[in-house]
Amino acid sequence: MNFTITPAAEKFIRLMLRADGGPESGFRMALSPGGCSGLAADIKVLAAPEPGDAVVERGAVKLFLPAESRILLEGVTIDFADTASQTGLVFRDAKATSCGSGGGKAA
Repeated sequence: MNFTITPAAEKFIRLMLRADGGPESGFRMALSPGGCSGLAADIKVLAAPEPGDAVVERGAVKLFLPAESRILLEGVTIDFADTASQTGLVFRDAKATSCGSGGGKAA
């Protein structure tokens, strides 16, 4: 799978796993198309992957990824934002188009 996790996102995921999980726990990301960035995510810490999930280790984190998420993550950079308008994981997809027609900025 060709996706990137920034150091900020990895740190956030490690903190979530430390707070809510045990040594074998993983961070499940169920992605779906949606929003201006092109992706919406349902995230949670689980003790074990759900049926059909792939276990993907990146750096110091273990991800549980359902089939659709594995497809949607292709070419995506997973980042962490902590701003006045948004706190949480941000999915930057070079293939996504911005909302609106002209003048808009890509998410």
